[in-house]
Amino acid sequence: MQALPAKSSDNSIGLKEIQQILPVTSCDVIANAPQTLRIFSATLAGSFSLGWTHYVALLTISNADERRFYEIEASENSWGARELERQIAASLYERLALSRDKEGIRQLSQKGLVVEKPGDVIKNPIVLEFLDLEEKSAYSEHALETAIIDHLEHFLLELGKGGFLFEARQKLFTFDNDHFYVDLVFYNRLLRCYVLIDLKRDKLTHQDLGQMQMYVNYFDRYVKTDDELPTIGILLCHRKHDALVELTLPKDSNIFASKYQLYLPSKEELKRQLEEAAGIEHQENQDQEGIGDVR
Repeated sequence: MQALPAKSSDNSIGLKEIQQILPVTSCDVIANAPQTLRIFSATLAGSFSLGWTHYVALLTISNADERRFYEIEASENSWGARELERQIAASLYERLALSRDKEGIRQLSQKGLVVEKPGDVIKNPIVLEFLDLEEKSAYSEHALETAIIDHLEHFLLELGKGGFLFEARQKLFTFDNDHFYVDLVFYNRLLRCYVLIDLKRDKLTHQDLGQMQMYVNYFDRYVKTDDELPTIGILLCHRKHDALVELTLPKDSNIFASKYQLYLPSKEELKRQLEEAAGIEHQENQDQEGIGDVR
């Protein structure tokens, strides 16, 4: 490669002089620089589906699987940066992971939340901090219901994957001259079924579960069409005992009970529960292997 000539008195070097001095390949690079930059920018942009602010929030997450999950969900659900930050603060990943086995948790990080069966739309707990209700015993189920309707957009986001359509509040149906009211009725277009939600201010009882079973049976027999899937019932309660729910409902039931809370959950507490669940699963696997060895 030749040396550049001395600087001219007018401090300018023409393009022809540069082309004569530099190798042909270097000249091609300079001439094609704008096009190369455009191709590089397009390729780079195609690799990132979110905005800069989103990735700033994602970089605060140390767990790679968790970070990937939020990136997928934010992209597929068109979350703004503020909604992404709220879902991270509300520990969406941990709450979904608690109801899944190791394979289900792995799929969360690879595909995000995939809605294929009723249990896929259930979170425990459901976080309703956006209602701005104080954690006290004074407010009623009616006040809770009204607050949800007033913040319906946020409630739909908290329910999860897109597809929830709001149909009615205090939906009336009459059976054998008795009137019954379902607190909230939704329709999920992904699952192609009705979703009934009943609000319980205090501890969940077996009578509450029986009542929801009756609501679900009525919708299945008299409301849904033949091409729609069975109705889902969700009881949102302040307190519940899993043993009572399991004893009252059949194993293949489409009725679920979830706790709600009016404040953001503690990530440390949820992670501790995840670790405990993983430890229980690991112990069960060891027990099964031990039984197999004995045989």
